[in-house]
Amino acid sequence: MQPITKLVAPATRRLLRARLARAVFLFPLLAFSQSAPPASGTQAIYRAQANSAQRKFDHIQQNALRTPPDESPTTLTENEINAWLTSSNAQLPQGVKKLQFHGEPGIINATAFVDFDQITASRRSSNPLLGMFSGTHEVEARAHAEGSGHQGHVHIDSISLDGVAIPRMALEFFIDRYIKPKHPEVGIDSTFALPAKIDTATVASRQLTLTQK
Repeated sequence: MQPITKLVAPATRRLLRARLARAVFLFPLLAFSQSAPPASGTQAIYRAQANSAQRKFDHIQQNALRTPPDESPTTLTENEINAWLTSSNAQLPQGVKKLQFHGEPGIINATAFVDFDQITASRRSSNPLLGMFSGTHEVEARAHAEGSGHQGHVHIDSISLDGVAIPRMALEFFIDRYIKPKHPEVGIDSTFALPAKIDTATVASRQLTLTQK
């Protein structure tokens, strides 16, 4: 199923920014947990997992510079991404305070706490369909997502605010007004180029596997 990132590698940063943005606004794009700070007894584990994720991100960028790149898959677990998102390496999109991904085969579920007033501040609207997008809400989303042939494909199944399903028309209005100006490739159905020579992206249970080609 962002935004947003502070990766050492620029291409990897753009990849995660786009995915997290989609996760928050379009599907359950682009959640690996940031529900609460880790207890002191587990901080070392979190740091190790975040460092592991960062090494994999760095590898993706470095591998993209090869001709041809190594086609061995790179697998990121939810725990690694969870820890990375709570680390100083991650920078969530404006208005997003907590982000959580959970992977199923071919499906991304995402949960985030979103301050819509920060997102809509520069483009206010009197459209009643957009009235629900104000204040801070828990956003839950679910989408089918996969990547093949250097293209990512995402279809949003559902999005809800505080447990209430968002009507499709209202969601489309919100995306057209507030998301597409910055991310024109984004929609209910989205197809976009995968960066860093990523050829396939496969969502499985609690993990994401990437191959480069």
